[in-house]
Order: sequence, then structure tokens, then C-alpha cells
Amino acid sequence: MSRILIVGGGAAGMMAAVFAAKNGNQVELFEKNEKLGKKLFITGKGRCNITNAADLEDFFPAVTSNPKFLYSAFYSFTNEQVISFFEDLGVKTKVERGGRVFPASDHSSDVIQALKREMDRLGVNVYLNAEVKELIIEESAGGKRANGLRLSSGRKISGDAVIVATGGISYPSTGSTGDGYRFAGKCGHKVTELSPSLVPMEVKEWYAGGLMGLSLRNIEIRITDGKKKLYQEFGEMLFTHYGVTGPVILSASSIVGNRLKDKELTLHIDLKPALTEDQLDKRVLRDFEANHNRQFKNAVDSLFPSKLRPVIVELSGIPEEKKVHEITKEERLRFVRLIKDFTMTLTGLRGYNEAIITKGGVSVREIDPGSMESRLVKELYFAGEVLDLDAITGGYNLQIAWSTGYLAGVNAGVKVLVHRPISGYTV
Repeated sequence: MSRILIVGGGAAGMMAAVFAAKNGNQVELFEKNEKLGKKLFITGKGRCNITNAADLEDFFPAVTSNPKFLYSAFYSFTNEQVISFFEDLGVKTKVERGGRVFPASDHSSDVIQALKREMDRLGVNVYLNAEVKELIIEESAGGKRANGLRLSSGRKISGDAVIVATGGISYPSTGSTGDGYRFAGKCGHKVTELSPSLVPMEVKEWYAGGLMGLSLRNIEIRITDGKKKLYQEFGEMLFTHYGVTGPVILSASSIVGNRLKDKELTLHIDLKPALTEDQLDKRVLRDFEANHNRQFKNAVDSLFPSKLRPVIVELSGIPEEKKVHEITKEERLRFVRLIKDFTMTLTGLRGYNEAIITKGGVSVREIDPGSMESRLVKELYFAGEVLDLDAITGGYNLQIAWSTGYLAGVNAGVKVLVHRPISGYTV
């Protein structure tokens, strides 16, 4: 029996603990917070989007950093196996728009409690308020080997393998303060450039603040750098006092975020993507004919939410008091083009306090993709957000945590690093 030490009690750490214990090891998990899964608790607005129901091959395009590295992880512990795992633990699931999989209860706490119960059943020793200050690395003629850790209290814990699952630096109030990057750096690992990701974006225009709280559904956005299209997606977005957020905006941030460090980009919003420009023009013309004696500002009620209406009217360039029958064809066509291409200037990203994940992390070039073991230090494993892996919204980032945590747990302490079948959970 090997003694496995796990640093971090989030999604990847708890999954690693379950499967390391299931593999017959003595498992000790150290969490610096007062409870497990603090960040997991707030994911999906507290509902916990545990994975996506898409075909597994569709996961790789959704991963924005190092998707090929995840081939072994995703196929060793698939999205279907994750769903079965939680269903077997009593967490019933449901599939929503875009293939997003949630607990049927809509409570992330059910996911955390299921993991806690399973760790208890398997005899995992969990230590809360236990901050790890450093890893203990033994150097010998055979190379470096992880054989323990030291707590902030000064206590030294010895073990046969160490799994680092400390998360990134997003939502630091949940305990994600970059400890894993520090551990990795001291072991000689490269940590790639870090930045907030799946994060709201700021805009320049005066009308952004006035639209605060307005949610737009079934819209399509494009983000461009000059004439070059960088991102396009259909879905939902939300205006804030500083700019924009919501599913399509958060996913876009993971694609265009690095460019926003150096320059402004243009956000194009198609408010009526189901209609071609010609179809929309006919729709507007019908509305105008039905309201031909009304003022322009009062003739477009059915086209927009009330909060958006005055902004669109002003940006159209048509005087709001102008009678509809006096509006020229050129003015109407310009109005139609505005509806199909409502633009805003993106000026930057919000900070780590609002970012769902951290982009960047421990370089995967130095990690074995089939086991999550360090190529530099034997019996040292990394799992979850601490690695240079990230994806768009939709459950893909938690799948990364589950799959990499699974592989680390299965392989930690195993001298011959091969995938070993684990009984139970239909995996």
C-alpha cells in the first residue's frame, strides 16, 4: 500500500483522492480552506455544470490550450463515465441547452457531498485548514522524487507520491492563490504566462452602463480585429456597468483575451440572427406601415427590449420624433444594418476576481499525458486547473479536472505507469 498525499480539495483533488483510494492506497488530502470544494460550489452559478453530453471528439475543439495533451485523459475517464460516476453516487443529472450537464437538483452542493461521502467510504483522510507551504523533494543518483510535504504549521508529512491539485488564481477568495505554480517552479517546472479567462470584458461606449442588467438571448456575436474575424458564436449575453458578460462573452474571452492585452477589438452583435438582412427589412417595413403616423421612437416597440430601444433609436441617426412615413428608404436600410450589426469596442478583460478559470499554468510539455506524472520529478503529479489547460464554457473545464484527477489518482504510487482498470462506477 502506498501513501498518497493530495494538495487541494477541489474537483481534481477530490476525484484523484477517490480513485487513488479505490486503487488500494492510503490517501491523505490537505485543503487550506475550512471546507472542501469552495470553488466547485459556485460553478455554474451554484448549479455545477459537471460536464457536457457532446460526442467526446467534440471536446477537443472546445479546449483552447493544449487539446492534444488531453487525449489520454478524456478517453480514460470520459464524459459518459463522469455522468455514470455521479449517478452511481446518487447524483441524478439532466442535460440542458448546448449539452450542458447539471445535477437534476440544480445544487452544486450535491456534487460536493457525493464526493465527500465516497471519500469517507474509502477511508480518505481529509485535513481542513491545512495549508501546504512546500513540497519535499528527494534528490539522488536516480533523480528527483517527491516524498512528502511541509505544512504551514511546520509539520512534515511523508508519502510515496504527491498530487498537486491546487487550482489557479481565479476567484482567489475560494483559496485559489497560485500555490501550485510556486510548488512547480521550485521543482524546476516551467509555468506559462497566466491570465484571467472565461471572464467578462470591458467596453468603451457610453451606452454600456445604461444597458446594465439587460440580457439578450438568441443573439449572435462576432469579434473582429480590423477585418479579421476572431470569434463567432450564437447564444446569450448580458450587459454590465463596465461592459459585457454571459456565456458567449465568457467563451470568447478564452479565445481573444491575449489580443486584448495589446489592442482594442470590435464586438459585433446580430440582434436578429434568424433573419437575413432582406427578411429583416421586410419585417421593419411591415412595422412601419402599421405605425406610419407614429413617431419613430414609438414605432419599434416589438423589435427590442425596452432598455435597448432608446440606444438603438439614437444610434440609428433617425430623429426620434420623426414620423415613420417620413423615414427614407436609405434611413430604413441603415436602421436594419444597425440591428444586424450593433457594435461595441472591447477594451480589456476584467480581473481574476471575476474570472472562472486561469489561462496558463504548469507546462504540459513536462507532464506525462498518460499518467499526469511530472517528467522532472518522480511520483509528483499535477491535475486540474494548475496545468496549462483551459476550455470554453459548457462543462469542458470540469471535465478536464475530473479526467486529469482520475489519471493522477489511478497512477500515483504505481511503479509501472500504465492505466489500470478500477472496479465500480462503470468506468
